Amino acid sequence: MSGPIAFSAASTSGTSSSAGTSSSARAPGSARPKLEHAYLELRTPPVGGGLIPGGPCGRIDFQFNPKELSLTKAAAWKRTPAKGAKSSGPPEYQGPQPSKLTVEMFFDASDTQDSSVVTSVEKLFACCVPTSETRQQQRSSPPWVVFHWGGLTGFPGYVSQVQAKYTLFTTSGVPIRALCQVTMEEISGETPGQNPTSGALAARRVHRVGAGDSLPGLAHREYGDPAAWRVIAEANGIDDPMRLTNGQELLLPALDELGRLQDRDSGRERQT
Repeated sequence: MSGPIAFSAASTSGTSSSAGTSSSARAPGSARPKLEHAYLELRTPPVGGGLIPGGPCGRIDFQFNPKELSLTKAAAWKRTPAKGAKSSGPPEYQGPQPSKLTVEMFFDASDTQDSSVVTSVEKLFACCVPTSETRQQQRSSPPWVVFHWGGLTGFPGYVSQVQAKYTLFTTSGVPIRALCQVTMEEISGETPGQNPTSGALAARRVHRVGAGDSLPGLAHREYGDPAAWRVIAEANGIDDPMRLTNGQELLLPALDELGRLQDRDSGRERQT
């Protein structure tokens, strides 16, 4: 997302946090609030370098919910020194930096004495390594991640760093306790402006794929032209228009942008 908001929170009854419990949950005679475990949802990287992730491809559960969440948001400014001046020149705003989320994940297997802690840490490390599917398609990329905790949903991002510290071992040297610090960085982006001088943005819409959806059908419904499915496919980096997944989010270019994209594609065909 391109805005400064790092989380979207859905209101749920009986939701509690480490800071306290909602008033409705504390009311006499009310049901005990349900314990929600945080997890990292792994998403398939988009084809062609798009900004909309593919479908879920796994998850990493928090064994214990985090005690705190650390969020960072910064802005980039540039200041050009003025030679011989008594004071520095005025700063020039360059734009926002991506949001960063840092969480601690604690894993403990002191009761089972097995290798589950090592397995969990390896899953986190794998978030920094290209998936086998993207390597085969020669577009190497690690999975994208989204932080979830009850009604709290984080931004689509990537894992930029994992630090793991093993603190307890069995007599045979197997790590059975680990404290991991995971840093996720927002994958942000805005729809490019049609006119670079005006900076006007095309109003694109996001459609969630449902049963029976097809690219020609969406193009006919959205633009009245089934042949415009190629524009939708290009906007979302789709190589095979027949492979749509339920729940997949598709970016639909605006009507005023459609003609420009079709003209550009026609020009490419004429050149070939």
